[in-house]
Amino acid sequence: MINAADLELRAGPRLLLGSCSVRVGKGDRIGLVGRNGAGKTTLMRVLSGEALPAAGRVVRSGQVGYLPQDPRTGEGEESAGERILAARGLDETLRRMRATEGQMASADAATHDAAMRRYPRLEAEFHAAGGYAAEAEAAAIAAGLGLPDRVLAQPLRTLSGGQRRRVELARILFADPQTLLLDEPTNHLDADSIGWLREYLRCFPGGFMVISHDVSLVEHCVNKVFHLDANRAELDIYNLGWRAYLTAREADERRRKRERANAEKKAADLLAQADRMRAKATKATAAANMTRRARVLIAGAEPERRGDKVARLRLPEPAPCGRTPLTATGLSKSYGSLEVFTDIDLAVDRGSRVVILGLNGAGKTTLLRILAGLEVPDTGEVLAGHGLRLGYYAQEHETLDPDRSVLENMQSAAAELPEVEVRRILGSFLFSGDDVDKPVAVLSGGEKTRLALAVLVVSSANVLLLDEPTNNLDPASRGEILEALRRYAGAVVLVTHDDGAVDALDPQRLILLPDGVEDYWSAEYADLIALA
Repeated sequence: MINAADLELRAGPRLLLGSCSVRVGKGDRIGLVGRNGAGKTTLMRVLSGEALPAAGRVVRSGQVGYLPQDPRTGEGEESAGERILAARGLDETLRRMRATEGQMASADAATHDAAMRRYPRLEAEFHAAGGYAAEAEAAAIAAGLGLPDRVLAQPLRTLSGGQRRRVELARILFADPQTLLLDEPTNHLDADSIGWLREYLRCFPGGFMVISHDVSLVEHCVNKVFHLDANRAELDIYNLGWRAYLTAREADERRRKRERANAEKKAADLLAQADRMRAKATKATAAANMTRRARVLIAGAEPERRGDKVARLRLPEPAPCGRTPLTATGLSKSYGSLEVFTDIDLAVDRGSRVVILGLNGAGKTTLLRILAGLEVPDTGEVLAGHGLRLGYYAQEHETLDPDRSVLENMQSAAAELPEVEVRRILGSFLFSGDDVDKPVAVLSGGEKTRLALAVLVVSSANVLLLDEPTNNLDPASRGEILEALRRYAGAVVLVTHDDGAVDALDPQRLILLPDGVEDYWSAEYADLIALA
């Protein structure tokens, strides 16, 4: 259970949320909604204990499982399965058991005898923590999220960003917390995994709060909706399911508008009467009282809802280039004994549109990183054609420097632009005032997405490599980027599980990984998008 009282959230001097109380108890299934930048991720980080509020207190009882938007799962030799089992401390016990089993086969009598004495204690410790049943439970959760046994045996460093996020989600669910805080849990999940997670949350016995732009998830799972209104810096709480919330919120907005109109009319009548009475000295005091009453009426009326701001996105005008600005031949990539893909050929012509499809772990992100020059292939080469200017959007936002500010990241990408022009462009992406001085490390996933897209805008790129560009975006911002994709005149190589992004791109060709099969795009391939 989580109880927060007198909570106040700020981003620098900007108020995100005024004094309010939040409770996540057993049986609460809360959908946290609001536009990008409203403070949803900040609120969830405060509730989880990852960040401190500007004011107020948060009390937690029982175990809390928190999935951030950009979880970090490590780069070492730890396997995916060990990472999941570590949630209950089983990974270390298993490692000691395996090592002891090896020592039991030793020819040295002392080593053998010590291992024989130690093994029953380790096995008892393993069973006390759930033992083989817990190991099977972890495997079942992983399978539900699209992580087969083959992937569980791989070191984390060999996994794609989508697979790592699934591992982290599986680890949190396997920990069996009483309360879940999930920030965009469906990012990188295919349709089957989303369906599995939806059913898991629907039957979850504890309480949870979820931020998600997946309408089907919130529609089927939540019984309360918390709307974080960025314009009013208030949290509106609706003890309703998703569809009923949409109707009730619209009714609330109509009521606020009606009440404000009535208050403004009464205030106008009072002010008009005060003006007439003010001419007579004997009624000056009464006129002043009427003026005061009019001001109180206006101040007491809830402000009329302003439309949420939306980033105005226009992708760069592509710089001139040759007929084929980017070519790759014979690309292959392996991590140790794990072969990701082999013998990939790709020619990106001027203005062409290519979509890359494949299951999670098929190497889609790896291929884009090789094309961008951020990774080296085991075989083959990437050749830059005449006038190539690459723009790369990374799904994990690793092209952004987390220690530098929003403004500094933009200036490093467009050193030739004057600061006033950089600020103007950032303003069109909803970064204004003190927001431009925030370090990238504190931005939400949606804000990082907007900044990464802003960097693309100043790049003059004629070939864009886009890796899941619609992740973390609210519906309005997603619509903006889809429209920008439609208008963009340069070449695009796209990785996405968003069928709307593929429709907007209107691709001419596709590449299927890991086999590298290239074909002309047709509607028959549309069913593969959700599996990406």
